[in-house]
Amino acid sequence: MNKFLILLISIFMVNSPVFCGIVQGGVEKEGITGSNKVVDSATKSPISGAKVSLPQENFQTYTDSNGSFALDRNISGQTVMSVEKAGYKPFSITVNEKSAAKPIIMGIEKSTPKDITVDTNMFHLGDNSYSDLSANAREFQVQTIGPFYSKKIKIPTIPSGSKTTLVVGSIIGIDTLMAKSMGQNKVASAYSSPPEIYFNGNKIADIQVNGDGQKIKIPYNLIKQNQLNDITIKTGRNMMQTAYVDYDDIEFMNLFVETK
Repeated sequence: MNKFLILLISIFMVNSPVFCGIVQGGVEKEGITGSNKVVDSATKSPISGAKVSLPQENFQTYTDSNGSFALDRNISGQTVMSVEKAGYKPFSITVNEKSAAKPIIMGIEKSTPKDITVDTNMFHLGDNSYSDLSANAREFQVQTIGPFYSKKIKIPTIPSGSKTTLVVGSIIGIDTLMAKSMGQNKVASAYSSPPEIYFNGNKIADIQVNGDGQKIKIPYNLIKQNQLNDITIKTGRNMMQTAYVDYDDIEFMNLFVETK
């Protein structure tokens, strides 16, 4: 156990409709000692040809036939690590120098015909005006696309009683009061409103904290079945600035919709 890092990602209960869960991103005593690996979360078998990237470091590599990969970067502070493989759900975690110093073993989950990948790219929302004390400010690399992101996806027929959720793989930079109380930023006097999630024009959630694998319930009655549905993410605003609109700068990646 002490030779391997078991990555447990706790998803915080913020408000309903965001709910909590735990995703295991590692497998004990798998593979070669000292190597980073990607494995199937169900079978624990190594996965070859998976793309592993650090978007904020402009780094990417692929796993070999043993599912192993080399992390040829010096990690300083928190950064997002993403894994992509055809037939599997996109997966990402936030790592730092401490976790990257140990072998990282990530378990990824097979996708189903009901899963819809919305986007695997990293996006920056905001106005590129932020304090160095803001959450994850040192890791920002992507150019802003403005204060909101929007994407249309087609959702097939979903049986009544199914549970459909929007999964945000990783999100950083949030400067809400809750994020501040958890030590996620060092801004002394200011705080922001939370990023808001909209589905077909209806607000379905606030995201109060930075983290990985946050799941947001999509109400069944809002889904336009066999039609295009709009997913929009709006960043928050600095609540202490009244002279002008000061948007909170955040970055996120790996959006997908799953139905169970």
